[in-house]
Amino acid sequence: MDRVVVIGLGNILCGDDAFGVCLAEKLYEKYDFPPNVDIVDGGAQGQTLYQYVERADKLLIFDAVDFGLSPASIIRRERAEIPLWLGAKKITAHQNSFAEILALADLKNVAPAQCVLIGVQATDTTFGTVISQAVDAKIPEAIELGLRCLANWGIAPIPSTRPKKMIADELLESGFYRK
Repeated sequence: MDRVVVIGLGNILCGDDAFGVCLAEKLYEKYDFPPNVDIVDGGAQGQTLYQYVERADKLLIFDAVDFGLSPASIIRRERAEIPLWLGAKKITAHQNSFAEILALADLKNVAPAQCVLIGVQATDTTFGTVISQAVDAKIPEAIELGLRCLANWGIAPIPSTRPKKMIADELLESGFYRK
């Protein structure tokens, strides 16, 4: 069975940059996935995300991007169409962009066989702002695109019947936090 990884990228403290993380969290909260699917809050972790890319047969990325489109435009790109500037806004000179993570996986011949980016043209990524109304309104459309992508890969999530939050569940499963 193919290993499918869904990664939401972004910084929740920087306005529309929170888009990818919000999508990953909503998918995790609203749906139950088969055991071969990982939903990951990638935040702005950089190099530490390589482990997820390396083990993925299929990779779905959610992120705020700058393609020079109209504000809050939704885009869908296959791996060959993902430009080098994806995630290139670095906090420090030592941080790896996600494009560099994908390039490293290519160099090591461990890149996922299929990779799709679903992004939104960010309107404001200023530190200390919240996600804009225009981008927030696009979240349902982006979730639908993500679910269609997963369906094309043979993944059929079912609506969750129990309340769950990504962060708390990850901490409990890791053993880091105990009730």
